[in-house]
Order: sequence, then structure tokens, then C-alpha cells
Amino acid sequence: MALLLSIDTSTRGCTAALHQDEQLLANYELLAERSSSGMLTTLIQNVVEHSGFDLTQLDAIAVAKGPGSYTGLRIAVSTAKGLCFALDKPLISVSTLEAMTAQVACFYDHNVLFCPMIDARRMEVFCAVLDRDLQYVKLTEAKIIDSESFSELLAAHQTVFFGDGAAKCQTFLGTHPNAVFLSQPIYPSAKTVGQLAFQKWQRGAFEEVISFEPYYLKDFVGTVPKAKT
Repeated sequence: MALLLSIDTSTRGCTAALHQDEQLLANYELLAERSSSGMLTTLIQNVVEHSGFDLTQLDAIAVAKGPGSYTGLRIAVSTAKGLCFALDKPLISVSTLEAMTAQVACFYDHNVLFCPMIDARRMEVFCAVLDRDLQYVKLTEAKIIDSESFSELLAAHQTVFFGDGAAKCQTFLGTHPNAVFLSQPIYPSAKTVGQLAFQKWQRGAFEEVISFEPYYLKDFVGTVPKAKT
């Protein structure tokens, strides 16, 4: 049996989960703003110890690789890699958008498509389109949302839009008969990261710990402080 620790800080807050094979043993989530760096290690310790284990008993560390917040992804991946080095455990990475889709896909028919969206800047989102089996219909991209977005897709398929970037899309597509917008917010979660990580564990799909980097999708753009006058 595989004991897998999963972590996700792709957007605001942080979440950690422990799975034994496909069974969820514990899950801790903190959605407060700016909580990732300060609380992630505490959540990891709690989720393992409160399940009756210690870190040395883990079989692998899984991390949501992005896309998402530059800082959040960097924190999660750095933490995961540090644990892998310290414990001599393999690293598994899972797409943040795939893990988000796994939260909702099971509630819909096979002919429905899913578009997880993570808020980026202004009218831009990080998104992809997947089917119920988490196969990509449209690959991950940084997309500017306007009235023509997803027009061809919606002409042929009912599509569920969700995530913290979906509100931008709802402004333009909210009345389309094939566009479904969830009333409840869907945030990235280590629960489904762990589910998908177990499938990779079974295949031996591990990352090279030294060279692995988050999937930022776009280069980080910082700002230069204005000079004081």
C-alpha cells in the first residue's frame, strides 16, 4: 500500500492531504489570504500525525505543479522537493487544472466538458478544457476572455466553467444555453491531487527532483517601486 502526502498552494491559501492508496485519510485546508508560506508546514505535520503516521512512513510526496500563483507554486514545489530530499522519497506532480476538474467531473454525464479557470491579471485566466475522463480537449493556456471566447466549443458542447477565474467568463457567456457556471466556488485541493497522484504512483511516473520546476505558464512580471519624492 502507498502512503502519499499531497500539497497544493496554487492559488490563495494552502491545502495538504494524506491518502493510503485511493483512500483519503485526512485533509487540511486553509483558504485565508497569504497563508501559504506560513502555514503549509504546519498543515503537513498535522495531516500526517493526526492520521497516526510520521513523515518517514510516507512513500511519496505529490504536489500540484500549476498553473497558478507564481509565489504559491514556488512555495509548494520547494517544500515538496525539500521533503523528497530529506526523506529520500519520490516526487509526483499533478496538474492543478486536472485536479480541479476531478472535483466536479463525476457529477456530470460523459458528454459534458469542463473548463477549470484560475484568475490571472485583468481579463486573463489560466484555463484548459477537459472531458469527464480528464483528457484534454483544449490544452492549458493563458487566455484573454471576451465575448467570442469558447464560441465554437459552446456551439457543440455543454461546458462547465468553474474556479476563481470563471466570474470573468460569466460576464460574457452567462446567458449561453450551453454554458454552466457553478454557484459554489471550486478551489484547488490536495484531496484530488492525491487521487490523481496515486494513479501516477501505480505507473511509476515520478519527477526528477533536482530539475523539476513548477508549471508557471507565464513568466513572472514584477513591478518596480516608485521613487519617493
